[in-house]
Amino acid sequence: MVQVRSVLVLCTGNSARSILGEALFRQAGFEAYSAGSKPKGVPHPGALRLLAAKGFDPGSFRSKSWLEFSGPDAPAIDLAITVCGNAAGEACPVFPGMTLRAHWGLPDPADVTGGGAAEDAAFAETWRLLDMRVQAMLALPLETMDRAEAQTALAGIGALEGAA
Repeated sequence: MVQVRSVLVLCTGNSARSILGEALFRQAGFEAYSAGSKPKGVPHPGALRLLAAKGFDPGSFRSKSWLEFSGPDAPAIDLAITVCGNAAGEACPVFPGMTLRAHWGLPDPADVTGGGAAEDAAFAETWRLLDMRVQAMLALPLETMDRAEAQTALAGIGALEGAA
């Protein structure tokens, strides 16, 4: 049967969607991390504004490479979730253990133009869609599923509203 205690949310730049996913999984009680294949180096200001508004310490989030999670000293990862099409199509590093994988692709709120209000609305919508997916995962009886069933169920969550 499957236990998911730690989650790594992946995106190319690790500045927006993956950072929000990390926050949502932290909020849900998981050991949560985010990373990117080509990290931007800093979280997007829109992500940081939203995290602050949600009560998170924005300083506790950083943009980092997914290679941090593939070495011998890396934390164990039970589930790796890609949230952008680019990261889903890239060859992910091998994570120690039997990591489950899922793709929950969403449009990038960092691509929105038009100033602060438009940007904030895009980040809020991404938060809503990611939260819906986290809640759907929490509703799964993972502890009664074998790996194949869990893999299928987690992948199915990626097709929920707003999928890109």
